[in-house]
Amino acid sequence: MNKLIIPNILRVTYLFLLQILVFKQIHFPLGDIGTAQFFIYPLAVFMLPVKTNKTLLIVISFILGLGMDLFYDSPGVHSATLVLTGYIRNIVIALLEPYEGYNTDDVPTIKNFGLSWFFSYSSILLFIHIFTYFSLEAFSFVFFFEIFINTILSFFISLIIIVIYQFIFRPRF
Repeated sequence: MNKLIIPNILRVTYLFLLQILVFKQIHFPLGDIGTAQFFIYPLAVFMLPVKTNKTLLIVISFILGLGMDLFYDSPGVHSATLVLTGYIRNIVIALLEPYEGYNTDDVPTIKNFGLSWFFSYSSILLFIHIFTYFSLEAFSFVFFFEIFINTILSFFISLIIIVIYQFIFRPRF
């Protein structure tokens, strides 16, 4: 477990900086329909070891979300969204558990569990994350159509980037 601490700290830092320095600057306004934004920072929480303590997972999610809130000028939106994602993560992992179960040091990656498992896992968590983000940002279901369109557009573009990231970097830990 100790050999996983340094790579996870580096991954969280790298994804945080990538989101802030690169993906924050890129968004695709589609007129009155909606806006597609990139969300790659939830991957830092997605890729923590499977048996990560729930309390530690929520604390890491809160700190990472708070950092995003500071740079995005969104008071608590990223924090609340990422804490919810961290909380639901263990439920999704339990739902998708293979017959053999998980090892203590397993990290949810395409390399460790395969493309279909990772795709299902990241799709569920990413959709919940993005839908919650846009819901909290609008803070009213009067804008449900805009929330839904923004969620769908951002979900597909973010999922593609996350899968490409997995294939390019092939993380072991």
